[in-house]
Amino acid sequence: MDYFGHLSRSNSNITHRIHNKWTCFKLYDEALLQQDKDNYVKQSFSDRFSPQCNSSAIETPVILSEEITKARASIKHAMKNTATSKPVPNIGSFYTISEKTSRNVELLRNDLKALSGTIQTLNFSLRQFENRLTKIESNKFTKIDGFETTSVKVEMRSRNAGTGGKRIQPEWKPPNNAQSSQLKLYNSLTRQKENFIPEFGNNVKWYSCGPTVYDASHMGHARSYISFDILRRVLSNYFGYNVQYCMNITDIDDKIIKRARQNYLLEQYKEKSLDLKQALEDVTSAMENFDKKLKETNDPDKLAMMERMNVQGMSCLTYLKSVEDITKDVKEKILSDCKDPLSNWLDAKYGCSVADNSIFSALPQHWEKDYFEDMDALNVAPPDILTRVSEYVPEIIEFVEKIIENGYGYPSNGSVYFSVSQFDSSPNHFYAKLVPEAVGDVKALEEGEGDLSVSVDQLSEKRSPNDFALWKASKPGEPSWDSPWGKGRPGWHIECSVMACSILGSSMDIHTGGVDLKFPHHDNEIAQAEAHYNNPHWVRYFLHSGHLTIAGCKMSKSLKNFITIKDALKKNTSRQLRFAFLLHSWKDTLDYSENTMHDAVQFEKLMNEFFLNVKHVLRNLPDHGPKSFWKWKKEELNLSEIFVQHQQNVHDALCDNVDTRTALDHLRQLVTASNTYLASSHKNKTPPNSQLLKNIAKYITWMFKVFGAIPEDTDIGFPLISGGNQSQNTEAILMPYLNVLSKFREDVRAIAREHKVTKVLELCDALRDDELPPLGVRLEDKEGTQTVVKLVDPAVLMKEKEEKQKLAEKKRKEKEAAKEAAARKKEEKQAQRRIPAAKLFISQTDKYSAFDGQGFPTHAVDGKELSKGQSKKLRKLYDAQDKLHNEYLKECAAMNGS
Repeated sequence: MDYFGHLSRSNSNITHRIHNKWTCFKLYDEALLQQDKDNYVKQSFSDRFSPQCNSSAIETPVILSEEITKARASIKHAMKNTATSKPVPNIGSFYTISEKTSRNVELLRNDLKALSGTIQTLNFSLRQFENRLTKIESNKFTKIDGFETTSVKVEMRSRNAGTGGKRIQPEWKPPNNAQSSQLKLYNSLTRQKENFIPEFGNNVKWYSCGPTVYDASHMGHARSYISFDILRRVLSNYFGYNVQYCMNITDIDDKIIKRARQNYLLEQYKEKSLDLKQALEDVTSAMENFDKKLKETNDPDKLAMMERMNVQGMSCLTYLKSVEDITKDVKEKILSDCKDPLSNWLDAKYGCSVADNSIFSALPQHWEKDYFEDMDALNVAPPDILTRVSEYVPEIIEFVEKIIENGYGYPSNGSVYFSVSQFDSSPNHFYAKLVPEAVGDVKALEEGEGDLSVSVDQLSEKRSPNDFALWKASKPGEPSWDSPWGKGRPGWHIECSVMACSILGSSMDIHTGGVDLKFPHHDNEIAQAEAHYNNPHWVRYFLHSGHLTIAGCKMSKSLKNFITIKDALKKNTSRQLRFAFLLHSWKDTLDYSENTMHDAVQFEKLMNEFFLNVKHVLRNLPDHGPKSFWKWKKEELNLSEIFVQHQQNVHDALCDNVDTRTALDHLRQLVTASNTYLASSHKNKTPPNSQLLKNIAKYITWMFKVFGAIPEDTDIGFPLISGGNQSQNTEAILMPYLNVLSKFREDVRAIAREHKVTKVLELCDALRDDELPPLGVRLEDKEGTQTVVKLVDPAVLMKEKEEKQKLAEKKRKEKEAAKEAAARKKEEKQAQRRIPAAKLFISQTDKYSAFDGQGFPTHAVDGKELSKGQSKKLRKLYDAQDKLHNEYLKECAAMNGS
């Protein structure tokens, strides 16, 4: 047998096995070294991993490697020296020509015996070496200081039973995913995007500042609550976090107290019988009081609002002076035009007499109910937990006592204040983490304290102007609760701190609210909670939604510059409003305007048309079973590649601070690519791939479900009506009948065209344009293929019909106007032809003062003779007119002759 070849292969096989094991061995050595540097480095590398075997074995991988090298060199030398030797058939030894060669062969035989022994020793050492590695591998390291390994069961296969040679699986490496994305959120605490890492694994504790319920909810509220609803849905339904969402209702507040008193007093005033004299005195006093407040106001937005009220009130006062008696209509005008000045005057005069606490609870209860009705209409998911300030007064008192105990609060004249300086001087605390530059902003601090809490006496109770109220002593005309400091009520800032901590504990992952609440409200919330728990990290991620403006002005209830949610829903659907927010960054200012809503409506229309087109494809092509699959061509491969890329792009956008604007842009591009594919299929008269289109439509539908724009139980596209299953069942029931109707209409049209029966074609068009749209059915006639049937909201179809009619009417009017203009121009031209050249300039006495015998001007109006240049220009006009007139005379003569 080929003994040398056999030895060479055995040697090479052993070398290969040891090389692979050696690589693995080194990796584990480095991992263990990182894990236990202090004890592990005391031994040398060889000592650490010397196989425990008998003395006949090679003891270290280093010596083992050296012996292999020597063995390989000996085999090569033996093979080289016997290169000229030839084996003799049927003879077991080598036949040589000379005696010298015979001696060499004998020597080689001895060397080979020694090499065989070495190889046996190498094999034994290798097995010992492998046993040692197996013990190391059994530790199953998963991650040691950034070094990751996976225990892989290696299946060994014998290559040659005679020698015991084995092959092992090659090293496996995971893909290098350079595009891997992690969710980042813009954190107001750092003013930059941060990796989102919840404190407790996959569970997210989230508190959101809810509404202060004293008036109707407006689009400014919708800006915050739709934005946070989108964020919440994305974290829950897309990223898979378990979100515990807590929100409060502020039902104890200076604004609520003041508005409740004013409404109560104004209602009493309505019931009071008034004579003209009393009415004049009251309105005059109210306007004088209002004018005084107007002069004290410095805020430009508030000043503009009050000036409008003042103009309206003074106009009402002038009107009142002109009437002879107080009729019902006159009284209603007073209460309407002077409502705010009169309410403020009544409150200032009689507010302290309101003592019934039920008056202060009825108002927030009414508007809380109204708020949730608006949120339902906007498809904003309700919170997991709802807290009301009025239900947490005992907890607030206990919380304040702990702050005082920790040295950060102090009682003063029945109230309790938070000591900002004491808190900020603590080495473990920092005041105003969100807006440190706003510390000392007196205007912001007073707004945070409330209208009823900024009198000179109250401000003097504080040790520092920067301090703020934790507990307010109640004055006459305010609701009150018993406390260790006397009858009082909670401060505004303490309410959220206590309610959040009562539900979520001493720390939370996310806190959300409007950007206008940053300072002082949210900064004071943080200070109070950290002062109570001595915890420097009460909130990890503070997210603030941007302002909503109208024509660049901030929307605000206090400025009476707002559009209620109910009014907004009269113009647009809740889905269109949601798309308007999705098309803008949640943290930036959004201007609520016609342009903004137009973009949202157009986006919805693009998506809806795509869904309807895909549904048409799925109704007319197999979308399940073997027949729904066929070979992909270049077009399908291209669209699939675009689909995969946009899915990744959407994911990256959502990881980047939940950038829905970019995500929707990628969905728009995906729909555009799909529409191009559909158009190409139609042009080439080849059926589109229904499975691919269905997958794309389902993915986009799913993304809209994540964003809260489509109900959960919808399969593809927007539901026809609210209620998910109802809309899907409606479509499933109606479509078979509508398809039969559409096919019958196509056949009738084909016969009518063949026989040129115009009346029948007009009836078919009337069915499409007039009869079916009010029923929510749109027929789209396609040249060369079947009519597309779509179920659409009847209101949308009727609006489309109205716009189409308006467009047609506009074109008709433009055509008529153009026709009239052409006729008028023709008539003017004809009239011009009737004028003889001699009379062309005679009437222009404002330009010329003298003419020659042929009616040609010679002097200007100022008596100066016309220059040669002027005369030359006029002569051209004169000659042209003479030519036109002569042509006109010839035409007249010809007509008379005929």
